[in-house]
Amino acid sequence: MKPVKLIAEIGSVHDGSFGNATKLIEAAASCGADAVKFQTHIAAAETLREAPNPPFFNGEPRFEYFLRTGFSLLQWKDLANICEKNGVEFLSSPFSLEAVDLLEEVGVGSYKIASGEVTNIPLLRKIAVTGKPVLLSSGMSDWGELDLAVTALRDGGPVTVLQCSSAYPCPPEQVGLNVMTEMRERYGLDVGFSDHTLGITAAIAAAILGAAVVEKHFTFSRAMYGSDAANGTEPSEFRQLADALATVSILLTHRVNKSDTSSYRDMKQIFEKSVVAARNLPADHVLTEDDLAYKKPGNGIPAFRYQELVGRRLKHAVSGDHQFVPDDLS
Repeated sequence: MKPVKLIAEIGSVHDGSFGNATKLIEAAASCGADAVKFQTHIAAAETLREAPNPPFFNGEPRFEYFLRTGFSLLQWKDLANICEKNGVEFLSSPFSLEAVDLLEEVGVGSYKIASGEVTNIPLLRKIAVTGKPVLLSSGMSDWGELDLAVTALRDGGPVTVLQCSSAYPCPPEQVGLNVMTEMRERYGLDVGFSDHTLGITAAIAAAILGAAVVEKHFTFSRAMYGSDAANGTEPSEFRQLADALATVSILLTHRVNKSDTSSYRDMKQIFEKSVVAARNLPADHVLTEDDLAYKKPGNGIPAFRYQELVGRRLKHAVSGDHQFVPDDLS
């Protein structure tokens, strides 16, 4: 099993500031992210001006928000280079055919398909033609829609399907980690988890269930303005998640041979029990179970072999607490 890939979802939490975007990359890298993911919005290519806002963000009209927070081609290239310098992979979700063209010019290595784009088959086919790896989110799709999306992508690069619940924040009862395991069985593909919960528990549970990828919203502060910040993970908590996932990977990939006692052989002698005399016993005495006691250390006849002593005759007298050895018995 490979280590879980942890993606810091920056999205548009930079609020259109190239400086903020740069610092978010640096912060995510320092907190243990393997990749950072943006959203590539080209307002006129993806939305009508009168399109409604999502219920969790009504700060400004959607079109104006995308227009204001978008970056130029040169800025996207600079951000990709900053990712490389900080040792994290650059990812982005395109929301239009034009955004795919832009990201191809940037040189993106993988694509993330947002939940709202799963039914946008023309977009998926365009991405598949690139042959690059794809992370497919699933938060707004039923099985039939997801089947069509996977079919559209299979001729391209490797696909990882992410369980996602499009609730912000997502309560535990709506996380649906069972769906992630069902996706693996249904498609025979790697699966992962795009996490919209608060806290790190759900992401850890997903890793234990076999998520190859975990994506988590990242922000400097949940008090920041924007559509994603209020449900994001702040740096200190993200660092905890990264550390926890690293530990989970160790737990799941390092097998222990239960038959190998070498690592605790000395501890066995300290903590386990040996068979000893319960009282002073004379020579030629035939041992009964009442004559036996069980005390530390465990370097004598083990307590589990007590029946081997019952009915045996003592060659010589022994005192109470004497630790029996084979030569005591005839």
